Parts: sequence; C-alpha cells; structure tokens
Amino acid sequence: MNALMITTLVIFVITYALMFAFQKIRPYVALGAAALFVITGTLGVFPEFRYSLGDAVAKIDFNVLLMITGTMGTVYFFIESKMPNLLADLVVSKTGTVKVMVLALSLFAGIISAFVDNVATVLMVAPVAIAICKKQKISPVPVIICIAVSSNLQGAATLVGDTTSILLAKSADLDFMGFFWCEGRPGMFFVTEAGAVVASLIILWMFRDQNQKIEAGGRTKVEDKVPAVLMVLTIVTLIAASFIPYEEQAAEGQFYKPDITNGLICMGYYLIGMVWQLIRNKNAKSVIASVKELDFYTLALLAGLFIVIGAIEEAGLIDLIGEKLALLGGGGTKGSIFLVYSVIVWVSVLLSAFIDNIPYTATMLPVVAVLAATLSKNTGIAVNPNLFYFGLLVGATLGGNLTPIGASANITGLGILRKEGHEVSTGEFMKYGVPFTLAAVITGYLLVWIIWSH
Repeated sequence: MNALMITTLVIFVITYALMFAFQKIRPYVALGAAALFVITGTLGVFPEFRYSLGDAVAKIDFNVLLMITGTMGTVYFFIESKMPNLLADLVVSKTGTVKVMVLALSLFAGIISAFVDNVATVLMVAPVAIAICKKQKISPVPVIICIAVSSNLQGAATLVGDTTSILLAKSADLDFMGFFWCEGRPGMFFVTEAGAVVASLIILWMFRDQNQKIEAGGRTKVEDKVPAVLMVLTIVTLIAASFIPYEEQAAEGQFYKPDITNGLICMGYYLIGMVWQLIRNKNAKSVIASVKELDFYTLALLAGLFIVIGAIEEAGLIDLIGEKLALLGGGGTKGSIFLVYSVIVWVSVLLSAFIDNIPYTATMLPVVAVLAATLSKNTGIAVNPNLFYFGLLVGATLGGNLTPIGASANITGLGILRKEGHEVSTGEFMKYGVPFTLAAVITGYLLVWIIWSH
C-alpha cells in the first residue's frame, strides 16, 4: 500500500469509528470526511489523487436522494390520511400475537422489496408498523429493524430489486427471468427466498416470548384515499420503469431511461400530492408540514457517505481488495475452488457491513469472471462463473444487514425511529441484524455452492 492508500484507509476507519461512537452527529462526520477528501484531492496533496468538488458531487446518487425525498413526502400525506391506521387495524385483526405481527410485516416488506427499491419499501411499510406499535403500546424498534433487514434481503431476489442485481445481470448477461431459472437451474430468486424462510424462523425465535395478544379494535375511518392511491401508483410505476433499460444496458437504437428515473417518479407523485392537498384544504399548511417532516438527517448522511466511498474508490482501495482476492486462485482442487468461493462470499459480507456495496460489487464482478476462467484453465475443473457471481451477490447484498450503516434501508429505518423519539445503538441493531444476516447468508452460501459448483 502506498501513502495515499494508507491515508485514505486511516480517514475511512476514523470516520466510521466516529459514526459508530457518536450517532447523533453522523451526518456531520460523514460530510466532514467528504470535505477532507475534497480538500486533499483539490490541493494535490497526493499527485495521483485528484478529487475536486465536481468529482465529489458526481459521486452522489441523486436518484436515491430524490427517491427518498419524494417517498418521504408522499408517505407523510399517507400517514396524515390515517390509511396506515386502517391497515394496522386489518393486520391486527389477522394476527393473534406480537411475534406473528412482526413476521407478517417483515414478509410483506420483503415481497414489496423484491420489485421496489429497499429504501422506498421501508418508507412505505414502516408507518403501518409504527401505527400498530402505538396502538399496542409496544416499542417499534425491533419491528422496524426487522422490516429494514428483510427489505434488504429480498433486494437480491429479482433483477429489479436492487442496484447490485442490475450490475450482476449486466455482467452475467441475465435477463429478468434469469434470476428465476438460469441454465436449467434455480436462480437467485429461489436462493433468496430460501434465505428468507430461514431468516423468518430466526425472527420467530427472537420474538418467541412476545406472545402478547393483539387486541383488535374498531376500524379507522379514512376520508382521503388519494394519498393511498399515490402510494400504490408509486409502486406500480417503479415496477413498470424497472423493465426499461438504462443507457448502458440498452441495445443500439433502443429507448432507455435516465439514471434518475426512480427519483423523478417518486418526486412526481409527491408533487401531485402537494397539489391535491392545496386543492383539498385550500391552504398550504399540510404542504409546509410535509417539507418540515423530511428527514434531512438521513439525506445528509447518505450524501456524505456517497462522497466518502467515491473517494475510497478513486484512491484504489476497492481495486486493491479485488486484486488480493484474485491471488487466491491456485491449488488445482475442488477444495481450492471452494476456498475462493468462500472468501468471495464472506469478505463481501464483512466489507458490505461498512462500505457501500455498489462500487464494491461493480469492482468485483470483472474479478470473479477472471477467477472462474483462470481456475477452469489451471485446474481442469469447469468452474461456472455464476458460482462466483451469485456468491458475490449473496455476500455483498446481505452483508449490509450486519450494521446500522451497512445499507440505505437500515439508515432509513433508524431515521424513522429517531423521528419517533427512539435512538437505536449499534449494539441494539446488531442484536437483531446479526442472527438474521447469518441465517440468510449461510443458507444462500450453501445453496449457491450446491447448485452451481458442478
């Protein structure tokens, strides 16, 4: 490692240590580290590291930020319409105990997340959980955590469920159905669902003592159904847009969508909701309130993290990780292939618990393709590249559930809890996140090896 990489690693470690230790100032820490990288890159402290303010802004995923902002606004109107209360009444009437309620909401979030972005899923399902917990006078913390990690898990189930899935589909040349059935074998959908089943058993075990009866009361009356319609339209439109390729995926002459399509969809429905509130109420009180309720803490934290991870990528740290993994490719036996596969999965789990999995996945995809080809050539054992592709997706996608800052869905869920007056420590999050993650990852890890190692 050169001086640039060592310095970058030190800044990165200090940044994450401070965010773990001082949760209330996480956005300031992330933005401070981002500013430090920009200053270092602009002044040319290291000749090989150029990272201007323009470069930093380019690293921010405005699609994600716009999507979060728009969904937050629509969710505010959704909550004010009391539709979550009605849904809570329906869930309560169908589930007898607290543990069954937690499981039902987690599975519901997972189903939505297989087709809609994880963050949007959390923003849509969390208000229902909050409403139930308030009615039953129980803490919403474990419920929201389970919803967040379940959403993150199911993002790997389909091509449209997560950005990492889209990246993998491009490298592995998979279409939408390739995630269900590929080369005559079960695809990532079935691997992910098996992990979800095992993780659901873990949820039931963690909440085994939560046998309090949930009392069903009267049904809440909803007078304004437009916000609920906007929520449904948001989901439907996001699913429909997912089938339109981005520019880099489109064939020559094929219509493609802008990179910020999802963000524009969510913001569009939020703006429609604003207009409706102005017409319905004949004043701007509700619109102003919705803007005030936007979670600027989470938005600032994510923006800072995008810039920090971009700097780490520019400094070559992610490339270095890929190169070190590539050195493990020798041995000439089935065991050596299993070793490489295991390292890919578990290193991905650990790294994704702390860094954004998108740049890491993008870097590792060409590495694992080379690994498969090299091992096939050197060992005489045909190594299907999907073994490493799917193993990478299992580790990189599910590993984010280990820590509260490992996935955007987790950050969003904790932001919702913070607004409700609940500060969640790293230890409390990991109490639920670690067993859930290990159950899902181990299941996927073993299934991918069984299906694709021959």
